[in-house]
Amino acid sequence: ILYMFLIGLELNAGLLKSRAHATVAISHASIVVPFLLGTVLSLWLYPRLATTDVPFTSFALFMGIAMAITAFPVLARILTDRGIEKTELGVIAISCAATDDVTAWCLLAFVVGIAQAKMGSAFQTIVFALVFIGVMLAVVRPLAIRYLGHDAEKQPQRRMAVWVLVALLASALMAEFIGIHAIFGAFLLGAIIPHDSDIAEDFRHKLEDIVKILLLPAFFAYTGMRTQINLVTGWEAWMFTAVIILVATLGKFGGTVLAARCTGLNWNLSASLGILMNTRGLMELIVLNIGLDMGVISPKLFAMMVIMALVTTIATTPVLHFLNSARPKPA
Repeated sequence: ILYMFLIGLELNAGLLKSRAHATVAISHASIVVPFLLGTVLSLWLYPRLATTDVPFTSFALFMGIAMAITAFPVLARILTDRGIEKTELGVIAISCAATDDVTAWCLLAFVVGIAQAKMGSAFQTIVFALVFIGVMLAVVRPLAIRYLGHDAEKQPQRRMAVWVLVALLASALMAEFIGIHAIFGAFLLGAIIPHDSDIAEDFRHKLEDIVKILLLPAFFAYTGMRTQINLVTGWEAWMFTAVIILVATLGKFGGTVLAARCTGLNWNLSASLGILMNTRGLMELIVLNIGLDMGVISPKLFAMMVIMALVTTIATTPVLHFLNSARPKPA
C-alpha cells in the first residue's frame, strides 16, 4: 500500500511531462495491443491452465491486463542508470510509462471489481468504484490542493503527515470495502496529492528508503515463496511459458513500435521505446499476486507469468544496449 502511494506521487509528476499527443497515442497502443493479444491467448490457456470455478470473462480480462502492464519505477531506474532520462528517448519513455500505468491500473481496478463481485453485484461494485473515484477527484483533490499545495497556509509538517496517513488508510479501506483492491485507494490518493508540495516531497524522501530497503525485498521474497517453479515441468509446460513470453513481447513491443512510427519517430527510437515499454518488473508481480489471491489464475499459471515478467525485464537492458551500439554514429 505504501509503495503504491509513492508510485501515485511519482506518476503525478510524470504525467505533467506528457505534453504531446504522440505520447498518449503510443502509451495507449502499448496497452490495447497486448490486452487484445492476452485475451485471445486466454482462449487457448483457459481450458488447460484455469480452474473450473473461474469464469472465462474474468480470466480473459485479467490475462489482457497482465500482458499490458509496464513497470514505471523499473523503467525509470533503467533510464537513470544509463544516464538517458533527459534524452528524447528517456522523456518519451517516462511519459508513456506514466500514462500507461495510470490507464492500466484503472482498467485493473475495473477487472478486479468484476472478478471479485458476484454475478448479481458486479454492476454495484463498478458503480461504487466510479463514485469513489469521482469523490476522490471532485472532493478530496481540491481539499488536498487547498491544504497541501504551495498556496496553502503553512501547517506543522508532522501534523499534516498524520492527516495524510489517516487519509491513506481510509482510502485503502474504502477501496477494499467496495470490492476493489486496497492498493488502488492508496494509488489514487497519491495521484491526487500535488506532486510538488512540501508534504509530497517529505513523504518521498522519508518513506522511499523504508519501502525500497525493507518492504520491497520482503515483497519479492514473498512472491518467490509463492512461485512454485516445480509446477512448470515438462516440454508442454515450458511451451506454454514460451508462448506467453512471445505474446507478451510481441504485444508490448509491436504495439509501441507501430504507434511510434505512425507518430513520426524513426525506427531506432521506436524500437528502443518498444523494448523499454516491455519492462514489467515489480508492477507485474503486484498484478499477478492480486490475481492469485483472487483465484483468477492458478499457481501453475502464476509461476509461468512470473517467469515471463522476469525474462522481459531482464532482457530490457542488454537489448537496449545492443540497439544503441548498433545505431550509426553521427558524422
